[in-house]
Amino acid sequence: MKMLTVAAVAASFVLAGCGTITRGSNDTWVVETDPPGASVTTSNGFQCASTPCALKMPRRSEFVATIERAGYETVTVNVTHQVSSAGGASMAGNVLVGGLIGAAVDAGTGSMNDLVPNPVHINLVPLSD
Repeated sequence: MKMLTVAAVAASFVLAGCGTITRGSNDTWVVETDPPGASVTTSNGFQCASTPCALKMPRRSEFVATIERAGYETVTVNVTHQVSSAGGASMAGNVLVGGLIGAAVDAGTGSMNDLVPNPVHINLVPLSD
């Protein structure tokens, strides 16, 4: 009986962090521009030198991305996060299995979220003379 209790407790900890384990707390945010070759800087400290690019950042991020290329208008994009269908499913699984600890971990790490918009596609507009 004692072994069964230990196994049940161990299983609850493994199942509890379901979304955090399966999805992780980071998301890959993708930027594509036409034409390519723009630089991207985010208000939360991430950057890439040339598009297309992919930045790995926390799923709970909210930031403004500035996209620049010489000879083209600068574009800013507001990025936020929202609960994804996969994240919502893992949270529901935590609640159904009784994993309040897992639900708290998933909510705290942001593993149930996705960054939006993602990917970002920008058609750069040439500066007028």
